[in-house]
Amino acid sequence: MAAPSMGGVSLPRGNGQTVRLPRGASLTDLAERINAQPAALVTALFHLGEMVTATQSVNDETLQLLGAEIGWVIQVVSPEDEDRELLETFDLTFGDEEGDEEDWSARPPVVTVMGHVDHGKTKLLDALRDANVVAREAGGITQHIGAYQIVTELDGNERPVTFIDTPGHESFTAMRARGAKVTDIVVLVVAADDGVMPQTVEALNHAQAAEVPIVVAVNKVDKEGANPAKIRQQLTEYGLVAEEYGGETMFVDVSAITRQGLDNLLAAILLTADASLDLRANTEQDPQGVVIEGKLDKGRGPVATVLVQRGTLRQGDSIVAGDAYGRVRSLLDEHGNKLKEALPARPVQVVGLTSVPRAGDTFLVVDEDRVARQIADRRQARIRNAQNASMRKRISLEDLDAALKENRQLNLIIKGDNSGTVEALEEALMKIEVDDEISLRVIHRGVGGITKSDIDLALADDVIVLGFNVRAEGQATELANREGVDVRYYTVIYQAIDEIEAALKGMLKPIYEEVQLGTAEVREVFRVPKVGNVAGSLVRSGTIVRNSKARLIRDGAVVADNLSVDSLRRFKDDATEVREGYECGIGLGSYNDIKVDDVIETFELREKPRD
Repeated sequence: MAAPSMGGVSLPRGNGQTVRLPRGASLTDLAERINAQPAALVTALFHLGEMVTATQSVNDETLQLLGAEIGWVIQVVSPEDEDRELLETFDLTFGDEEGDEEDWSARPPVVTVMGHVDHGKTKLLDALRDANVVAREAGGITQHIGAYQIVTELDGNERPVTFIDTPGHESFTAMRARGAKVTDIVVLVVAADDGVMPQTVEALNHAQAAEVPIVVAVNKVDKEGANPAKIRQQLTEYGLVAEEYGGETMFVDVSAITRQGLDNLLAAILLTADASLDLRANTEQDPQGVVIEGKLDKGRGPVATVLVQRGTLRQGDSIVAGDAYGRVRSLLDEHGNKLKEALPARPVQVVGLTSVPRAGDTFLVVDEDRVARQIADRRQARIRNAQNASMRKRISLEDLDAALKENRQLNLIIKGDNSGTVEALEEALMKIEVDDEISLRVIHRGVGGITKSDIDLALADDVIVLGFNVRAEGQATELANREGVDVRYYTVIYQAIDEIEAALKGMLKPIYEEVQLGTAEVREVFRVPKVGNVAGSLVRSGTIVRNSKARLIRDGAVVADNLSVDSLRRFKDDATEVREGYECGIGLGSYNDIKVDDVIETFELREKPRD
């Protein structure tokens, strides 16, 4: 049955049927699903006020708008569903435990450390594993996720514990959320001398949303002014009641500096895991897990830090992680030592991928390299379509002319030392809100140093290049300097956000507001040779200033605008300004239609500061 004609275009009526489409689908994709002509959908969308080509990636709202108009329910498939459907085409699944009971064995708990910035999360991990990560972090703020495994003792038995250190800066909310998704237990670090802060609550919300047990580490108890009891009281407002108050949450007083309470913290983690969780995994299933971090190493190429969640990852396995794939050339622990295999809950570095996966991507092992490549290629196409759709700014017919006249857009290329940082920086930048008249677009992002191809791309599109913990390589620096490409280097994320926000504000057209200077009543009109009519006037209010803008008002109506006070005299002398209560002669340039009792209103346009 055909739908009613839209501008002469007939489309098949859906009558409420559902069509499933991936993110970033085009009108051609929709046309194939509903047996319609792509050109007809382009025309239909044009009549709805949207300009889209047949092969262009379209955002979710536009697809659903068009579907509602022609009687189809457009269901945009979530990334998780897309991935599940993709894997099903290869007879693969992700996340399903299977196998015999004898294949299952106990695994270590995965612990995510969360809390407010500068409350000592990384220093606490340093103390636990006798390493100094903080000294390598810019400004003492963790810029990316690290994963480590330590071994402790409980009741005479050696027990490994896996820790994930999440970034402390507020811009990494997304990465903290990912940390909560792969973790078994959250250690919430609160400084005893500072108390519950906004990011403490934010981290707590992530942990509670992930429905994982929480152990509270009250840090800095050695400092003057520390008040651990106050922390316990504050957190009761958020549903965390200490065991000593009759609740279920374990609170441990610790000091990363004096190493006080560290053994108690590890014991609390293991006791919580034993009491609340059944931590077992199938070691014989095909290996699967999550990418914690990815970076580009000059000597080894793409390196991904992954957390094995089930199965046993071994050297030589064919692996696909997000849109990256390859064969595992080597497995390394957090100290750089080679491993033959990685069991569940073991964080390990994987060398051998073709590209750098993103933090939060899932990985799985497949039988053949060919299958890994096909899955990665399809994922890459899907991600690219989704990004194109999200970057496309909707242009309606009403503002098409304005958009064609001037496209005020700041283009960026983001390169960083690891994938999580690049993604978090991009997400933080895209959230900057300045004004509807300008937009921010990331045309390329990647891991590793700034290359010549990045500079070539920047030249083509008039782009600013951001390097986060990376520098330009070889010819790239020379080319950038020669061609004047703006390359900026950062080591702390909020500096990049502040500078880009300032750049966006600098692109805004100035807003002017009119400020009235004065009014004068015309008492007599004089004809002056070679000059024209001059208004003999009395200044009624304010000040009349020479060369200021003016308008002529007659009987309460504006009869002439965009005038200028070209000449101003007091008797026979030129004047720069005449104040209220004084008489003067005012010449309005070539405008001569001046009459007695007219009012001359003068004003100036001043730039209005933006909020």
